[in-house]
Amino acid sequence: MNTLIALIPVFPLIGFLFNSFLGKKISKNLSGIVASLSVLISFVISVMAFLHLQSSSVKSIIVPVFSWITSGSLDIPFEYLLDPLSSVFLLIITGIGFLIHIYSIGYMSHDEGFQRFFAYLNLFVFFMLLLVLGNNYLVIFVGWEGVGLCSYLLIGFWYKNTDYNNAARKAFVMNRIGDLGFLLGVILIFITYGSISYNEVFSNAGTASTAVVTTIALLLFVGAMGKSAQIPLYTWLPDAMAGPTPVSALIHAATMVTAGIYMVTRSNVFYSISEVAAQTVAIIGVATALFAATIGLLQNDIKKILAYSTVSQLGLMFLGLGVGAYSSSVFHVTTHAFFKALLFLGAGSVIHAMGGEQDIRKMGGLKGKVKITFLTMLIGTIAISGLPPFSGFFSKDEILAHVYEHSKTLWVLGMVASMLTAFYMFRMLFLTFYGTFSGTHEQEHHLHESPPTMTFPLIVLAALSVLGGLLGLPEFWHMTNWMHHNLESVILRPVPVTLEHETEWMLMGLAVASAAAVIYFTYLLYRKYGVQPAQKEEQLKPWQKLIYHKYYVDEIYDALIRKPLDFLASLFYKFFDLQVIDGLVNASGSIVKFFGSTVRLAQTGNIGFYLMSMVLGIVCIVLFLFLV
Repeated sequence: MNTLIALIPVFPLIGFLFNSFLGKKISKNLSGIVASLSVLISFVISVMAFLHLQSSSVKSIIVPVFSWITSGSLDIPFEYLLDPLSSVFLLIITGIGFLIHIYSIGYMSHDEGFQRFFAYLNLFVFFMLLLVLGNNYLVIFVGWEGVGLCSYLLIGFWYKNTDYNNAARKAFVMNRIGDLGFLLGVILIFITYGSISYNEVFSNAGTASTAVVTTIALLLFVGAMGKSAQIPLYTWLPDAMAGPTPVSALIHAATMVTAGIYMVTRSNVFYSISEVAAQTVAIIGVATALFAATIGLLQNDIKKILAYSTVSQLGLMFLGLGVGAYSSSVFHVTTHAFFKALLFLGAGSVIHAMGGEQDIRKMGGLKGKVKITFLTMLIGTIAISGLPPFSGFFSKDEILAHVYEHSKTLWVLGMVASMLTAFYMFRMLFLTFYGTFSGTHEQEHHLHESPPTMTFPLIVLAALSVLGGLLGLPEFWHMTNWMHHNLESVILRPVPVTLEHETEWMLMGLAVASAAAVIYFTYLLYRKYGVQPAQKEEQLKPWQKLIYHKYYVDEIYDALIRKPLDFLASLFYKFFDLQVIDGLVNASGSIVKFFGSTVRLAQTGNIGFYLMSMVLGIVCIVLFLFLV
């Protein structure tokens, strides 16, 4: 089994190397098949490893790969860790990743960078597998940086477009800010505990002072804020929609944005010790959930609506982590992977049918033209809105139940964020698939259902979005489920929930009733009364303009951070770089040139001059020796 576990990341790496070096020499279909098979093989092995772990009394398997960094007393091995937490994430990454690869064969079929695209996808999966399998913080950091690199490559995949390049650069820079915090946290862990291996660090976590543990936890969370797009490092994720739609699905559902959730869950002992750090995570999470949900209300780009929904859902997950509901947050990561991948791939199918159009104001009436896409996106929309028996209800309700016991205020804010989610998701559904078509005649003529390579993943993900909640059914009424039991060995200091049955029923009833009421209100607004989004910005009210422009956060960042830095950079360039640095370099060259030009005058070619110079030289030497 150890050998098989070590091979899980190898196959996507082989797929990357194959497409990188041989992709242009083979057909597109073969390139896509090889890339997809490499992830499928990893998925099969991940299933085998998961089942082996479930049937075994051993709760974790450490797989030494090779001796990595050895210097004096420092010994950092390259090891993999298979335990209940990593095994769940392996299934998500490889399973959802495989479906996205299959979808991409149809979606990217006419793109000239087909082979390069699949090479990047495979590399993305490889680094994410490294991230979740690593048995110490340095291995996870390698995967952490790797997924950041791949996101940059894939967001800016269509590099001939300047705006797409800017979006990729923005994602890269904002993640570097978060990564610095993560790296400082790892360094502090090593300084404090003399190791960065999980077992040694977590077993000795309580030996450090609370202040040190709090600092470690907050630094690690800064890294999570960057990767998982939390306030204030969230603005890169909506702009990441510049990449091809399968990239959006992979980033939002199976790879990059889940990395922060994984890392905080893996490091749960620090947040259990530090109440300050845990409260910070909860507050940032709920603020992000509510903030992003309000922005999603008036967005018109179908992919950006989904992007802000991801930011909001991630906020709910961090809210759960902050109140100690680690297993519930991982449960929501799992169900979210199902319906968010479904929604993004469904959006890609809509964009494919519309010939590249992403503005929902130019859609409408599509449900009869793209029936499979409509039905699957309807399922995904219901799931994310939190209606039973779809998967999102079970996982989101579990988080909110934990939050209710921890803080009624945070619970109210979480409920409001959930209600807003139901509103903007059904707004998107109604404006896209119902009513009359608002696009051009050419677009209407072009409308057609996507090929089987694209609809097959939609159907599978739709089924998972419906059935994924089964993970929460056993003993659900006592707020303990399979996911909770599975992660017991990983959550070192679990926070029990002691809600009465009546309270649980009340919370579930409120969640369902509020979601249903919001959906009905959305139906009245956009179906019965036919309200249409403003076609021009001038038609928006002041508060609507504020939301439409995303509270001008990007503009504020530009004014307070980017422009001052650009000014300082320009100032230093003009005066320090050009005058001081260049002045010193140029002066040294000028001095050498001056002395060279002067000394060369001594080379006259006149023998008499040379003889006289020699005599004068000898006289000088003699006088020097005589005087000394």
